[in-house]
Amino acid sequence: MPGKTFDARTDKLLADLRAGGQYKVLQHLTSPMGPLVRTEEYGEVVCLCSNNYLGLADHPEVVAAGQDALDRYGAGTASVRFICGTFDIHRRLERDIAAFVGTEASLTYVSCWNANEALLPTVAAPEDVIISDELNHASIIDSCRLAKAERVRYAHSDMGELKARLVEHAGRPARWVVTDGVFSMEGDLAKLPELVKLCREHDAMLVVDDSHGIGVLGETGRGTPDHFGLLGEVDVLTGTLGKSLGGAAGGYVAASSRLVDLLVQRSRPSLFSNALPATVAASAGRAIQVVRDEPQRVKRLHDNVAVVRAGLRKLGFDVIESPSAILPIMIGDTAEAIAKSRRLLKLGVWVVGFGYPVVPQGQARLRVQVSAALEDEHIARALEAFAKL
Repeated sequence: MPGKTFDARTDKLLADLRAGGQYKVLQHLTSPMGPLVRTEEYGEVVCLCSNNYLGLADHPEVVAAGQDALDRYGAGTASVRFICGTFDIHRRLERDIAAFVGTEASLTYVSCWNANEALLPTVAAPEDVIISDELNHASIIDSCRLAKAERVRYAHSDMGELKARLVEHAGRPARWVVTDGVFSMEGDLAKLPELVKLCREHDAMLVVDDSHGIGVLGETGRGTPDHFGLLGEVDVLTGTLGKSLGGAAGGYVAASSRLVDLLVQRSRPSLFSNALPATVAASAGRAIQVVRDEPQRVKRLHDNVAVVRAGLRKLGFDVIESPSAILPIMIGDTAEAIAKSRRLLKLGVWVVGFGYPVVPQGQARLRVQVSAALEDEHIARALEAFAKL
């Protein structure tokens, strides 16, 4: 019977996941994303697992912008941009992104995963080398694998090893250093000042995926470069529109006009995929404007992060230090982390437990994610639930 081997090994894998307490169960939402969400399984819960860092996913102006774009542009062009053209809303959004992050130009994609996979295979030649932080996001890892250039890793944020790798590959036509701005499982920041300095000294190109930094870090929410006072100093920035900047979908590459033009001409995800839906482009553009107009949102996020971090530590939890909005609580065992996350859901707080293979064996954790939309009573309710763990 066709598929017999596949069926047998898949059934075994799924059974092993269930037996080991690692089986993932999807929750079903019946409300917009916000500080409180309604789920079919647990009713209303405080949401501490979303990347909705600035609380813009259900912002009235962001929603209205998407609705207006649907009326004006319809569902889409039903083809890729170079064949059927591109909406003016995409051009405006790409100009806004570039201005916001401090680059000459940008190009949008349907996700940051898509943007990352477009970048390195397009810009890195076979004779180049890509030097990647070992804890980079899976989309960066896959992008490195798709590129024809040689790939090497350096230990997480180890600037000594990175320097050695740069020296080792000094004869390459181009060297691409790739890192997350905020590491999604650790919540820590890339050592951007040292990275910029090393790349300048060794004539290397620096690529930073700032998906968890944009909208979060810096007084103006412009991301990891803003936090370190280095706006305009990173060669290539990638990021998402599906977290703090609207919460729906979409990603971008922001860089020099020359590099962006190369992506337009040669990056396969752009050449062979439809553009970002106009509704999403309009919502993301409005989200950027809201961040500019309401800097208090970023301040509120920073204040909430400080309160939640202090509250968890007072309760005795081991929380990794970082200015980001990601607060990992180290547990160790994967099954225990998942069991604790389920216990929290029953207590009305939604926090996800992560274990192997998302994180290394023995480093399972609960990942708390803070939003500017959280009110004091939401935070108090969440900390009360953690106290019962």
